[in-house]
Amino acid sequence: MTLWIDPPVWPAHDRLWSHLISDTSLEELHEFAAGLGIPRRGFEGDHYDIPAERYADVVAAGARETTGRDLLARLAASGLRLPKRKGDRGIERAAGVRFPDGTSADVDLVASVREMPHERVFASMVLVTDAAGSHLLTWSERRREWSSCGGWREAGETPVETAVRETAEESGLVLDPASVRPRGYERFRRLPGGGPGLWVQGRDVLQVYSTTVPEVAPPLRAESPDDPVPEWVDDTELLRRCGAAFWWPLAAYVLDLT
Repeated sequence: MTLWIDPPVWPAHDRLWSHLISDTSLEELHEFAAGLGIPRRGFEGDHYDIPAERYADVVAAGARETTGRDLLARLAASGLRLPKRKGDRGIERAAGVRFPDGTSADVDLVASVREMPHERVFASMVLVTDAAGSHLLTWSERRREWSSCGGWREAGETPVETAVRETAEESGLVLDPASVRPRGYERFRRLPGGGPGLWVQGRDVLQVYSTTVPEVAPPLRAESPDDPVPEWVDDTELLRRCGAAFWWPLAAYVLDLT
């Protein structure tokens, strides 16, 4: 493994920053950063942001110095780059996720307050919180797991309309569309030999929203009489039920549970 760092010339938050990458393994990148006490919140999906005052420490610990252009080229060549728009924040790549239809995919989790282009969005989900800070969870029989409300777009719907409709269908809760805000997205890339996939190239994004309802624990109902009734849960229970899901790192970031 080789760690690389570019000069601290990138301004943000009244400081200058470097980028630290691995050209081999994100696991080893995390291990290296943890050994230096660099917080995980500094990770942006494919690199760590390093403040200028830590640059010398990182180099002394073994990271090799290079230019920003060379660092980007090495990251791209490694296959670890997580593409995103300027201003978006890469959270994590969930590698080799298997879905109920047998499809396998890598899923890039990206935080963003801007919607993705609608033509790329095949589905939506929404993280719903009540006035007391509890979280709405519904049971997905197809995936056999608890999760936030969401599903596939229907013809003529905007992604927000999908999120509102799916929430009403799955929980009985009617959301105000004006309160539903974009918070990120999941970008799917089907793996070779990984099955047919439920998405196509160019229409490969699940849009993630969040909203807070003004009531405390408004009543909920199941979509089907045979399904468990949706529930309002606290932070601890949310983590217990959903912490192993591939989408959890993005949800945790959006809900400020990291």
